[in-house]
Amino acid sequence: MMETTLIFLGLGVAAATLASILWSIVFPKRRIWPPHHYTAATPILVWMSTLSFFGILILLGVLGWGVLPIPNWLRFGIGIPFIVIGHIIVWSEVAHFGIPQTSGAKGTLKTDGMYRYSRNPQYVADIAIVGGWMILTSAPSAFIFGAAAILILIAAPFAEEPWLREQYGSEFEEYRAFTRRFL
Repeated sequence: MMETTLIFLGLGVAAATLASILWSIVFPKRRIWPPHHYTAATPILVWMSTLSFFGILILLGVLGWGVLPIPNWLRFGIGIPFIVIGHIIVWSEVAHFGIPQTSGAKGTLKTDGMYRYSRNPQYVADIAIVGGWMILTSAPSAFIFGAAAILILIAAPFAEEPWLREQYGSEFEEYRAFTRRFL
């Protein structure tokens, strides 16, 4: 019962998030993400959403722990390294970038650190964390919700790139020409 409720709640939040990202892709002048106006509430809303996603994913993984027949060597040998490496990348870039800019505030175009290799290393790292958790827990409901989360993480850069082009112009275009979107 609790697992079903979490799945529906999570998928509802995922659907709303994906819809806002798709809206922002189709209508960049009336975008939702990145925000038109950064306020003190913006990082709270962004991080509440992010932490809710990960919280639901964690709970679903714990509730369905070990149900799928994934060998332990794969679960622990791939799942844990993906989670650890993903966290190292995400939090080192958040620390380097800062909470406001990670939450959609204007700042400087970041092209150093992991951004030398990917225009979206935080999203790639988040995908690794989600995928690692899916593998580690081998929980069917974590796979369902994790797939929805990964879809959102893949779509988000497509909403951000018109904003980046608008903010940084030729500097972004030059960076984009030499740096992959993901890997």
